[in-house]
Amino acid sequence: MEQDQKQQILNRLKIIEGHIRGVQRMVEEDAYCIDVLNQTRAIQQALAKLDVLILSRHLHHCVTTAIRSEDVAERERVLTELLQVFENIHR
Repeated sequence: MEQDQKQQILNRLKIIEGHIRGVQRMVEEDAYCIDVLNQTRAIQQALAKLDVLILSRHLHHCVTTAIRSEDVAERERVLTELLQVFENIHR
């Protein structure tokens, strides 16, 4: 993984960590439930953005390399892997 991509992912994880700690504080302080829900939604959105960064990296490098490969089994493995990820998203 290239250093700038890795740094983007790490930065996103730090943002998510901060959101989670904030929600933890809110619960400890008996914050209004809707405010807590708004923050957990922000965490979900941040995780979705993280998924996009990781998936983009995977598609541009790992999948592209596998598809260009002469190894049919490797191509099939990568495609099956991607389909499984998308199937799990929609469960």
